[in-house]
Amino acid sequence: MSGTRSTTARRTTTGRRPPARRTAAKRRPPTRRGKRGAPPSSWRSWLPLGLVGLVVLGVVVLVRSIEDPDTVSLTGSCTVPGTDLALSAEQAGSAATIAAVGRARGLPERAVVIALATAQQESTLRNLDYGDRDSLGLFQQRPSQGWGTPEQVQDPVYAAGKFYDGLVRVPNWESLRVTDAAQRVQRSGFPEAYQKHSTMAEQLTAAFTAPEPGRLTCSYEAQAPGGRLSARVTAAATAVESELGLTATERFGAVHVGPGAGWPAATWAVAHAERLGLRSVSFAGSEWTPAGGWAPSDADDSAVRLEVTR
Repeated sequence: MSGTRSTTARRTTTGRRPPARRTAAKRRPPTRRGKRGAPPSSWRSWLPLGLVGLVVLGVVVLVRSIEDPDTVSLTGSCTVPGTDLALSAEQAGSAATIAAVGRARGLPERAVVIALATAQQESTLRNLDYGDRDSLGLFQQRPSQGWGTPEQVQDPVYAAGKFYDGLVRVPNWESLRVTDAAQRVQRSGFPEAYQKHSTMAEQLTAAFTAPEPGRLTCSYEAQAPGGRLSARVTAAATAVESELGLTATERFGAVHVGPGAGWPAATWAVAHAERLGLRSVSFAGSEWTPAGGWAPSDADDSAVRLEVTR
């Protein structure tokens, strides 16, 4: 509660004041600043340490972005030719991961359709760190309901796997409507909401499982890479093995996936190209680049090649 203070104006006189007696000026002793602040020399002495701290922080952030590609801020966009779908690089990467986990488990395309429609409804294909009550991640899974720890449900590979675990336990899930199958797993307060995303999910699933090039294309403005090339190549190879479940071999600044990877692996790589810092993806006579999209090339079909930006 704030109060008020009354003030009284000073009275003035109209008469002339007598001249003041001159006295020798006394030198005032130096004063120290009190609680309002420290002497100027104090902050100057701390300035070098502060600058060092900022440099160290910058190095830590840079190293973390190299070791963990998920920390990269994505700005690119992706499209599926022949459709009106437009996704951010984050959304395309999330969709690619969900589809890859389903394929690695040997599940039919119908499972991927249901999973993508669910993730679109729950998070718009973004790995959220917030939600209703303690809901988190792509599928807004709740740690308090036994889905896993907060860290686990925000791992797209883990989250997709947990959704598929629940889906395959639903009797006759393959013959159910998308929204009915999703609701049996999610138990949402809006059980019909998933159905409106079924067409989008079918188009994305077709793009990520197609045995041909160019079903998904992405573009982004390449940035100067930071850190050692070998560390970035290793990060890309680790992502391949974690999400695709395929063998990745590091060779001269590139990752070779296969044999037997095929076009689904190439499409997955394009969706994750900005996150992984790829300057090209090539396979079976075609090559993708961030600036030019897909174009014919002399790439062979023995393995999908992911070239990391140098």
